[in-house]
Amino acid sequence: MSDDDVTSGQPWLLLIHQLPTKPAYFRVKIWRRLQGIGAVAVKSSVYALPASAETQEDFQWLVKEIAAGGGEAMVCEARLVDGLTDAQVRALFDAARDTDYTAISEEARGIAAALDADAGAEKRAEARTQTGRLRRRLADIAALDFFGATGRLVAEGLIAELEARTAEDTPMASPPASLSAVSDPLAALKGHVWVTRRDVHVDRIACGWLIRRFIDPDAQIRFVPGKGYVAKPGELRFDMFEGEITHEGDRCSFEVLLGRAGLTDPALQAVGEIVHDIDLKDGKFGREEAGGISSLIAGIAMSEPDDARRLVKGAGVFDTLYDYFRARRP
Repeated sequence: MSDDDVTSGQPWLLLIHQLPTKPAYFRVKIWRRLQGIGAVAVKSSVYALPASAETQEDFQWLVKEIAAGGGEAMVCEARLVDGLTDAQVRALFDAARDTDYTAISEEARGIAAALDADAGAEKRAEARTQTGRLRRRLADIAALDFFGATGRLVAEGLIAELEARTAEDTPMASPPASLSAVSDPLAALKGHVWVTRRDVHVDRIACGWLIRRFIDPDAQIRFVPGKGYVAKPGELRFDMFEGEITHEGDRCSFEVLLGRAGLTDPALQAVGEIVHDIDLKDGKFGREEAGGISSLIAGIAMSEPDDARRLVKGAGVFDTLYDYFRARRP
C-alpha cells in the first residue's frame, strides 16, 4: 500500500453473497474458502479484501463456486465513506492474522518447553521437524497478512530461536556488522534514520522513547507501511519483520534494543519487563504494573491517530514509569 493510498483512501473489494440454506456443508465450504484467502467479514454476508489483481481473482473464483452451488454473489470495488473507517477494517485483518500468529507462538513455546525438559538428540530431531512445520504454517499465514500484523514478529522470533536450538551443528548467522558488538554500542546507533511500522503501539512507542531519551535525542523516526517497505541507506528498522532491531526469541523489540545499546540500568530493565508482558502477553515477568500501562497506551492509540503524536504522548508515560523505578532503587 502506497502513501497515496493512505491519503486518498484504501480501495477495497467487497464480496456480497447469499447462500442456499441447504446443504449445510456448502456453507461451511464457502466459509473455509473465505478464510483460506484471508477475507474478513465487515457485515453479514459481506466480506472484504484489499483491492489488487490477485485478490480480485480470488473473489472471482468464489463467485463462480457460489453460483455453481445455487447461491448468488457479486464483487464490487469500494472506498469507505461513512461508518467503518479504513483503519477499522485494517484492524479486522490484523486481528484475524494475530489470532493465527498467537496459535503458532503458543505451539512454539510448547516445543521450547519440551526441549528445556529434554534436549537429547531424539527430542531435538522431533523438535526440528515440528519447527519446520511451524515455519511453513507461518509462511502461509504471512501470505495473507496484508497489513503486517504485530503478532508475526513474536511468532518469527520464537521460531527462529527454535531453529537455532535444533540446528544440526550449523553455525549461527552473525548480526549485521553495524550492530555487532563494538566498544561503544551507543555511538554505533547514533546518526541513523529510525524506521518503524505505522499505527505504533506499546513496543514501538517504548522503543521510540528509548531512542530519543537514551540513544540519540535528535533521532528522526519515520513511519512506513508494515509490509513491502524497502529500507534506504542509513536507516535502521525497528519492530519490523526483517528489521535490524526486532523481536528475537521471546524478547520484544524494546528488550533487544536495550541489549544492542548496552543499556543495563535496572530501571530500564524493569520498564522492559512491563513492555514485554504487554506486547507478548505471555506473563513471563508477571509485572503487576502491566495492566495499567497497557490501558494508558491503548487510550493514547485510540485517541491519537497520528503516530508522531502517539510517540510524544507515550513518552510521558514512559518518563514517569522510568522515574518511578529510579526512585525505588536503594
